[in-house]
Amino acid sequence: MPSRPAAGVVKRTLDAIPPASGAVVMGTGIVSIALSLDGHETISRVLLVLDVVIWVALIVLLPARAARDHGRFRADVRTPAALTSVAGTAVLGTRLTLLGWDWAGVASLMIAFLLWAALLAPVLAHWRTPTVGASLVLTVSTESLAVLAATLAIADQAHWLLVAAIAPFGLGLAFYVFVIARFDLRQLAIGHGDHWITGGALAIATLAAGKITTGAKALAVLGGASGTLKSVSLGLWALTILWLPVLLLAEALRPRPGYDVRRWSTVFPVGMYAACSFAVGKVDHATAITRFARIWVWVALAVWAVVCAAMIGRAVQIVRADGESHPRGANELTSGKPTA
Repeated sequence: MPSRPAAGVVKRTLDAIPPASGAVVMGTGIVSIALSLDGHETISRVLLVLDVVIWVALIVLLPARAARDHGRFRADVRTPAALTSVAGTAVLGTRLTLLGWDWAGVASLMIAFLLWAALLAPVLAHWRTPTVGASLVLTVSTESLAVLAATLAIADQAHWLLVAAIAPFGLGLAFYVFVIARFDLRQLAIGHGDHWITGGALAIATLAAGKITTGAKALAVLGGASGTLKSVSLGLWALTILWLPVLLLAEALRPRPGYDVRRWSTVFPVGMYAACSFAVGKVDHATAITRFARIWVWVALAVWAVVCAAMIGRAVQIVRADGESHPRGANELTSGKPTA
């Protein structure tokens, strides 16, 4: 039997895992993808290994977390943050597909789709307005399916899968309009990091459009629609970039130091800005967009490193915590301050 101190560490760890923990996989995975697209394969694969380890750890801890507090677990899966599990799995699958592991991409797509189908109804049934940044994970998770499907279609020459990718792409854009129309703009000043998904959700839609456009050209499908898709990808990129100065200004005017798991929802959009710019730059042969991507990928890596270091520091605090009682449901990894 485990010793009492070890059991206490396990309990504190399970209590500290928030529903948005999939954002760690999302952020690490997309930065790995952006680095790979820029040819920095060694660094990209280091992040990929870390991403796989984190994903597996979360999967292993999932049943234990559900058993630890079933009521809290049921409440968590009804929030948009739960959809980070979908996006994290799909982003990881996309990176593995780019590595040449198509079988892993197929498995990831199946898992991500099943999670999305299972979570969508309870999330929408318990929807809250006005919306916040985390609400836009509804778009991100849906678009992540389109990105992975289009990536697999190109790798496996699967025409039907490329056509199928258009459905989640269009639905994700509809979800974006639905959420952003109800978005509380005050979140730009008071959000804890997830406010960056306002741009990140559009960025992953841009990446999906770029992947579908590339696939349509490579597989000679969709006919004249490929030209329209090219224009759509460029238009989405322009809209995505419009968010960037707004988000940067919000950070400058209202700095938010301290670790919060929602900061991984900053890492993901920052990485996605680089990834979608590489995709659109390739599709439109736009050297200026590609140059931006090559600069921004290092910004993404730096942001990832800072947030990752803060997360490790917070985890060490939890492991070393004394035997004080912690209120059930207090997600310590979501806060820069320990709960009492």
